[in-house]
Amino acid sequence: MSYGETTETHGRPEAYEAPRTDVLPGTDGVFGGKLGPTGRPMPTFPEPAPLTSHGPARIIAMCNQKGGVGKTTTTINLGAALAELGRKVLMVDFDPQGALSVGFGVRTNELDTTIYNLLVERDIDVRDVILPTPTDGVDIIPANIDLSAAEVQLVGEVAREQILARVLRPVLDDYDVILIDCQPSLGLLTVNALTAAHGVIIPLECEFFAMRGVALLVETIEKIIDRLNPRLQIDGILATMYDGRTLHSREVVQSVVSHFDDKVFHTVISRTVKFPDATLAAEPITSYASAHAGAEAYRQLARELIARGGAA
Repeated sequence: MSYGETTETHGRPEAYEAPRTDVLPGTDGVFGGKLGPTGRPMPTFPEPAPLTSHGPARIIAMCNQKGGVGKTTTTINLGAALAELGRKVLMVDFDPQGALSVGFGVRTNELDTTIYNLLVERDIDVRDVILPTPTDGVDIIPANIDLSAAEVQLVGEVAREQILARVLRPVLDDYDVILIDCQPSLGLLTVNALTAAHGVIIPLECEFFAMRGVALLVETIEKIIDRLNPRLQIDGILATMYDGRTLHSREVVQSVVSHFDDKVFHTVISRTVKFPDATLAAEPITSYASAHAGAEAYRQLARELIARGGAA
């Protein structure tokens, strides 16, 4: 039968429809089978069941050696979205710039103890350093510029790559997810985060030069898996600062998907002024502009992470 021919249905002629070419077989019930920004059919990520108890936590490192790709923004908003789903979340600010701490309104220059003290001093209880945040279900281990000295001080330590894992061990049963906001480098602090983690999320700005560094980061992660942390896995690559109006953004996403396939999250975070606005207000976008598309994107990312098994 050719296009335009008709078939008889209950006595009425019905036009024959040619098969859709933008829908993969077997996905017609998934968002109508429509393709998402990554060029793949967008699945439905269901609301996860509530937890009956908390812990042990799954540790996730937010990592990319390039700065300005959305690591801190993603840590803040993914953590808040997971907390909305009933998960207890601990944030670890592992960047000497302290942006994650500032993003929750912590006055970093007034802190007596931070993650730095936990790394270099053995007699401090991690629970004494954890601070509550204004976001229900989210706590934070803050950082400030002192952390920049830790890399030098830890060089001579025995098992120096495993110090953060030791620091976090006492509170694993208190939380469901621990998110580590790494500094933009592949130095000893980042190696500590990857050694402590169960999974790593790689935020990737939709820009050509940001994409070039991902291969180096993946190579470093594979070395960590081989030599220090066999349980570590890449939870996903997250496209950030996406602008669907530009060919460049779309081409970068397609290139990343062609290289990393299912490792790329279906969820894409679009560029919007609401993210810096929320940062200035020292709160996640999920509370600052709850109905905004950016807030919904991070809620979807939280559901996708849970559906992928990256969080309880």
